[in-house]
Amino acid sequence: MKLVSAYLLAVLGGKTSPSAEDINAILGSVGVDGDADQIKYLLSQVEGKDITELIAAGREKLASVPSGGGVAVATGGGAAAAAPAAAEAKKEEKVEEKEESDEEDYSMSLFDD
Repeated sequence: MKLVSAYLLAVLGGKTSPSAEDINAILGSVGVDGDADQIKYLLSQVEGKDITELIAAGREKLASVPSGGGVAVATGGGAAAAAPAAAEAKKEEKVEEKEESDEEDYSMSLFDD
């Protein structure tokens, strides 16, 4: 991740095609040593490609990754696991409504005999 970040920083700095030296200079400025093999691999993967197209392709791939609410599905319960949660939410709503209506019905004063 640090290599990709350094590459993107170099692009933001005006380099259309950053070199290994550019990446090492950025990493070195924060006291990090870059692995030459990993830098070489990164550069081979992005060589001749437009960074905005790479980012757009990455966003499309991330959009297909499920996020949030996956616990019920991961347990194998599926809809059956979601049903108790929905029923519990309905119970909470009923309790809240009852509490609100109780507050509105008070017509006596603490100082009445």
